[in-house]
Formats: sequence, structure tokens, C-alpha cells
Amino acid sequence: MNSGAATQHYLVRPASRVSGSITVPGDKSISHRALMLGGIANGSTEITGFLASEDCLATLRALRALGVQVDQHDAHHLTVHGRGTAALHAAGQALDMGNAGTAIRLFMGLLCGQSFDSTLIGDSSLMKRPMERVAAPLRQMGARIDTRDGRPPVIIHGGSRLHGIDYTLPIASAQVKSAVLLAALSAEGITRITEPAITRDHTERMLGGFGAQLQRDGLAVTLQGGQPLRGTAIQVPADFSSAAFFIVAGCLAAHEGLTLRNVGVNPTRTGLLDMLRLMGADIRIRPVVGEGPEPIADITVHAAKLRGIEVSEQLVSVAIDEFPVFFIAAAAADGETVVRGAGELRVKESDRLAVMADGLRAVGIQCELLPDGIRIRGGGMVGGHIDSHGDHRIAMSFTVASLCASGAIRIDDVANVATSFPGFPAIARSVGLQLQA
Repeated sequence: MNSGAATQHYLVRPASRVSGSITVPGDKSISHRALMLGGIANGSTEITGFLASEDCLATLRALRALGVQVDQHDAHHLTVHGRGTAALHAAGQALDMGNAGTAIRLFMGLLCGQSFDSTLIGDSSLMKRPMERVAAPLRQMGARIDTRDGRPPVIIHGGSRLHGIDYTLPIASAQVKSAVLLAALSAEGITRITEPAITRDHTERMLGGFGAQLQRDGLAVTLQGGQPLRGTAIQVPADFSSAAFFIVAGCLAAHEGLTLRNVGVNPTRTGLLDMLRLMGADIRIRPVVGEGPEPIADITVHAAKLRGIEVSEQLVSVAIDEFPVFFIAAAAADGETVVRGAGELRVKESDRLAVMADGLRAVGIQCELLPDGIRIRGGGMVGGHIDSHGDHRIAMSFTVASLCASGAIRIDDVANVATSFPGFPAIARSVGLQLQA
């Protein structure tokens, strides 16, 4: 374990209950996409509820470097003055995506049809992450993209003439699907993408909101190239992935109820709710009328006795980012929980299967790491020392674990929490978690 002496850390002491009503920050996935599509649309796009996190600000800086004017009225309200699909200009320097995997992969699709060269880089974590699964279908479309041993820097050579393809994703990935769809806007002909399982459909919904015509047929989505986008108004809902930490906290300790307001409940994102309900969770959804293509609801959770389950592989792709905190629920449940078909977790900000297994063992939980999943035996947790490996979701998940632990949990390397959830410590304390940052 890393001693954490030179890194930011959390110290979380045991707490017995959480309660209240909170609103978590805006959705990261939707904020990224709203900026990008607004940047290549004709006319202005008004974005409210924008997530002003480090990840999304990296996308904002990159767009400005590419010649897009963005007026920032306050942290969460932006106006993007679009330049049209083919009117961006060369940044003149490498575009730094920070820790944002979504940004670097979607920009690959956005930039491969432009007339100029681009180089995409990131922080030390992002520079280790795989990019070839995105580059491969883009090359099939005619793009010229170089990587270094499959990882960043990503060098995109401009001036390529793109054409539509019929592509079947080997692994379910919303990021790969979205990159290909963004490239398809600049391609001649029709692009058809077939998924092995449903993944989040924010890009498809948002393209429709910007006036593009797409066809969905089962697991396939089709887009005709050359369609112009028109500016629109986008309300970014509260991020379901951020809400997930408090949904699980509520399942463990909200004896009087915990409510999360205005959460995005896109059905391609809410597999966590299905898994927790199968475990016996008490979760109530009240739809809220919102502006835009994304469904929004208030979510109220009450503490309940959870039981272990075997997770259907069909739920994996619609809960992929929520598995770290789901593993905490599994550790607190009676009996055994088994997850398979989740190999995608090995190529996130960290190898989330291995890092979560190490962390669970550190707080006294028996678990077995599987090639594409994990087996967790629920039981009593003790205090312990966690190395998050710089992964924000690992850090926040073990904060929630303090609700079931008999002693304090120290979590090292937590600086990247700000990349997706600015203000997390304050919100955690407001509902009753004993978090010292």
C-alpha cells in the first residue's frame, strides 16, 4: 500500500446514519457532449447545469483552443457559439485532456475529419489508458491516427476523407460508439454501429436534440453523414454516477430516508437501481419535468437489509461506472455476490476489479478476483488503509464503506475526486458521513 505521505487523503470515521435532501453536481457525460456538439453546431447553444469539474473544464479549454467561443455566465451556465462541423481551426499545441477518458476518446472522433493535425494528451493516468479500440474503427472510416503502443499521445492527421462504415463493437462501449458517431457527421454515406449490449445513449439523444436524424433498430444505430447541427438549449441533470454513492449510502444507513433531487435517470445508466432492488433495497423514483431529451427524477432511498445476488451480464453495460460503489453494497449484504462480464472495469482510471478487491480485503471482506469479475462474501468491515490509485470512484466508494466499518478508513490519493465530483466532501458531511479531507 502507498503510504500516501505526499498525496491528498481522506480519513473517514464510522457513522451510523445518513439523511437529508441533496443535489449532486451536473452529469459529466452530458456536459462533455453538450460542449462538443455545441462547438460544431450552427448557431448558439445554451447549457444550464454544466458540471464545472476538471474533466469538463479540459473539454472547455480544448474547444476554445480550437476556435470555439464559449461565454461562461457562471460556473454552471454557458453559451457556446458553434462554428459548424468543418470550421474548427488548429490549436497550435497539444490538447491536454487531463484525466478525462471521455474527452480524449470523443475528441478523436470529432477531430479526425478536420482539415488540420491534432495531438491529444493527458495526465499520467490517462497516458496509460488504451486508445486503439477507438482508433481502429476510425481508421476503417479513413482517418489517419497514430498512438504510442496503443496509448496517448494520440496524433490525428488532418485532411482525411471519411466514409461511412458498418461496424460491430467487439465490446460494449459508449465512448467508442460516440466517437464513431461524431466522426460519422463528417463522413460520406451511412454509418451503422451495432452494439453487443445496450450502452448509455446520451450521444444519440443529444444528436437528435441538435437536429440530426438517427435510426435505432434494436442494438444498431444508423446515421447519415453530412447532416448539419443547429444550436439548442440543454439542461444538464444531476449526474446519476455521482448520485450512486449516496444511493448506496442510503441503502446502508438512511433510516429516515435520503433524497437526491433532479437526477438523470436515463435507462441506459440506471442498472445500479435494478441490482440494488434485486438485493432488497427500498428505492423510490418520482419523475420530474425537465427541459431536454434526458429523463429526470427525484430518488428517495431508505435503509434496508441487503442480500447477495448473482448479477446478470445484461446489467453490466448499464451500470459500468457504478460497480465500485455497488461492490460496497455487496460487502455489506448477507451472503455472496458474483459479477461476471465486467472486464471493461480493468481499463478504467485504474483496474477497478483489482483495486477494489485489494481495498475490500484491507477492510476485512473476503473476495475472489475473477478474470472478468469478482466474487464478494458479505460481512463485517473493519477500519483500514486504502490506496485508491488515483481513481476517484474508488476513493468515494470507500468513503461510503465507513457506514459499515467498525474503525476509521484512510483513503490515499484522492485528488482526482475533483475531476468528476467537485464538492464531494462537503456534500458527504452534510448527510452525516464523518469525512475529514
